[in-house]
Amino acid sequence: MRDQLCLATDPMMRPLYLIAGLVMLALGIIGAFVPLMPTTIFLIMAAWCFARSSPRLENWLLNHRQFGPTLRAWREHGAISRRAKIMACLGITLGFVLFWIGARPGLWLWLGVLAVMLACAWFIVSRPEPDGQS
Repeated sequence: MRDQLCLATDPMMRPLYLIAGLVMLALGIIGAFVPLMPTTIFLIMAAWCFARSSPRLENWLLNHRQFGPTLRAWREHGAISRRAKIMACLGITLGFVLFWIGARPGLWLWLGVLAVMLACAWFIVSRPEPDGQS
């Protein structure tokens, strides 16, 4: 796992990756408490940034009791748990319904947003599930 990702070769970039990682971590933590705001994608980006700036923070995040298994499954296999797939698709559906009710978009905007959200849902559903899940 560690051989795939490495610290930034340019020492000037490490502080930028560290700051970006901390921002992504903060957004991920906020997302854990705010409905409709994603958590996992921000934590995946935080781990990516920490891999290039701070092995200690990367290790902490990958071994976190709650977030670690999900992040390791994604990093090692591109896997998403069935529960996470269901929750993501429900969130996408709710977001689309709220968009439709709140914005009252025209047909072409409605179709465009629908196409993007369906593509996102398809990507999520198409990912493998972590080992131990069928």
